[in-house]
Amino acid sequence: MRIFSLCLFLAIGLSFTIVNGQKTSIKSAQISFEFVSKNVKGTISGFESESSIDLGNLESSIFKGSVSSETLDTNSGLRNWSLKSGKYFDADDYPKISFESNVARLEGEKLVVKGNLTIKETSKQVTISFTRKENQLIGTTSLYSIDYGIKIKKKREDNLVKVKMVFDINN
Repeated sequence: MRIFSLCLFLAIGLSFTIVNGQKTSIKSAQISFEFVSKNVKGTISGFESESSIDLGNLESSIFKGSVSSETLDTNSGLRNWSLKSGKYFDADDYPKISFESNVARLEGEKLVVKGNLTIKETSKQVTISFTRKENQLIGTTSLYSIDYGIKIKKKREDNLVKVKMVFDINN
């Protein structure tokens, strides 16, 4: 379940270069997740970023950031405590969930970012699709918590986590 936090992972960026070198910053960010098979929804915060995005030159763009696994919140204190424990996210030994891109490109009107998401000591490639709506960048991705050693359910397909990031940006 905690894996949702990762998406958080993705809390990618306090600063973006959006149009040909024009710098902008994120005024606020909301990162949410859903552990589908248990219908558990939550949020994660505490992100830091070293991102630099230039839509005019995506090859030189970097998405790099992390979130604090301690900020995982499912609106259930007992569940949060369990997810932060050594059995799942082990927030004491692994306080950060991180992401670093290796590819960024436009596909139609979407910005597609591929990179490595690291939870605990496991890194896996994920793809995040972003759309822009007025002063927001909205990103989505899906992953399986079991791929990161966080086994909530026995079958891989029952460990699906959907993540959504909404970044309010300055123009």
